[in-house]
Amino acid sequence: MIKRLFVGVIGLVILVAGVAWAECGFQNDIPLASLSNSFESWKVVTDAMAECGNFTAELDQNFSQKQPAAMAANPSQYAIGGVSNSTLVPLLSDGLVRPLDDLVAEYGQDLAPSQLIKVDGQTMAIAMQVNAQHLMYRRDVLEALDIAVPTTYDEVLAAAEKIQASGLVDYPLGGTYAAGWNLGEEFVNMYLGMGGMFFAEDNMPAINNEQGVAALEMMKSLTSYMDPEFLTADSTYVQQQFQQGQIAMANLWATRAGAMDNAEESEVVGLVEFAAAPAAVPGGPPATTLWWDGMTVATNISDAAADAAFRLMMEGLSFDVLSANPDTAIWLSSGQIESRIAVGAVESARGGAPSYPASNVMGLLHTAAGNNIADFLTGSESAEATLADIEAEYTAAAKEAGLID
Repeated sequence: MIKRLFVGVIGLVILVAGVAWAECGFQNDIPLASLSNSFESWKVVTDAMAECGNFTAELDQNFSQKQPAAMAANPSQYAIGGVSNSTLVPLLSDGLVRPLDDLVAEYGQDLAPSQLIKVDGQTMAIAMQVNAQHLMYRRDVLEALDIAVPTTYDEVLAAAEKIQASGLVDYPLGGTYAAGWNLGEEFVNMYLGMGGMFFAEDNMPAINNEQGVAALEMMKSLTSYMDPEFLTADSTYVQQQFQQGQIAMANLWATRAGAMDNAEESEVVGLVEFAAAPAAVPGGPPATTLWWDGMTVATNISDAAADAAFRLMMEGLSFDVLSANPDTAIWLSSGQIESRIAVGAVESARGGAPSYPASNVMGLLHTAAGNNIADFLTGSESAEATLADIEAEYTAAAKEAGLID
């Protein structure tokens, strides 16, 4: 039994200029489908794949909940799965995706080494982009109030106090604090930034400590400057707060940065800038985690279908496709694609932000954190009691899954 499966992030190869991409280089004759997340970069890549014919892309925010059962079918309902650090883990654990090294050798000559996601020495996925939460801020607001771009969360709080007093925006801060996965991710970022370690030996939880308390207390301090409905705020909510001029700062995903300059929906075009995520403690690394998104190929399909699926992937990830869309994502490529939206994520990586520690046990702890932290933020429980609840929920789930004795 796999006790602890980690899927790491690749090194940053920041990509460049806009050119139109060529039509597909081969005609696909095998009906194939993919299931992935629904943000804009997936549309770019899958639209290019569809140029090859006989391909259907399903983009769904709930993709990770659907993939395991759909790909366990024989044949798999989807030949290609869109995955990330964490969502690849359950597919690997159940043997639902295949090694890709032979296909890389035959068709992947244009891939950068950083795109090859290795597990136990085998390439199990191809990364297309990196992502991280980084500081996004209204340049005009900070300049009007003579506020330097914050580099620590103490500086964020000081800036928020000054912005709130000015009345220039509705709320100084936004945050992806929606109860569940988003809230769990905020805790992961802050706890790592405080220098915390999640597990002791034998996968036992180890978060009910000084760093855990400090992380929760900082999160609660930040909420004082947010929309009171912060427990419903996901990435789209915070993106729209920025676009509508309601907030001045947020630690938001790099994939949302391009939307700030979309004149069709944004009132702050050209006013939002990007920087490294703030450090949780002075001298510490940016309090964020690095993620990758990419594609993998199902086990339960024929070798011929897998061959065609991989060729479709290479079409979607070609340099021409990615370079024609430089502001859609922080693309990974063997070429060089530079984009304004990459600045914050690159600075976070260079500042020592860690990869998200994806694993079976981390998935359970992340879920437990997302399920319990709201009680502390709303004043229902102390920090210590909340951390104890997280550890108890994790322990029960990990025992049931056979990950701890």
